[in-house]
Amino acid sequence: MPEPRPDETLGAVLRAARAAGGLSLRDVERRTGIRNAHLSQIETDTIAKPEMAILWELASLYGIDFARLLALAGHAGSASSAGRRRRMTVALRALGELEPGDQEEALRFMAELKARRERGRGGGDG
Repeated sequence: MPEPRPDETLGAVLRAARAAGGLSLRDVERRTGIRNAHLSQIETDTIAKPEMAILWELASLYGIDFARLLALAGHAGSASSAGRRRRMTVALRALGELEPGDQEEALRFMAELKARRERGRGGGDG
């Protein structure tokens, strides 16, 4: 993912994406449950670092890259305990949006990633 331009803000990206979709703030509120006043504050950069779960909802609705929104909001690389909890909330939300068979596949993939990481830590058998 390319680095955000210095003049590119989270609010400007979200405002442009909403406009490109022909949506009003109230339309977005109806589709996501995020209050239009809150959306307006994000789009004007009054709220510069909204919750990851909100960014997930907006990225999904607008069809834009979630990682880009995280970077613009300053969430990228957040290693704190609170950052980890927020990422888990987003992951669970995303998992909940999948069909049951896809959920099982995603869980198998996560188990595979965990096993790979553990093998890498232990010197690796394979």
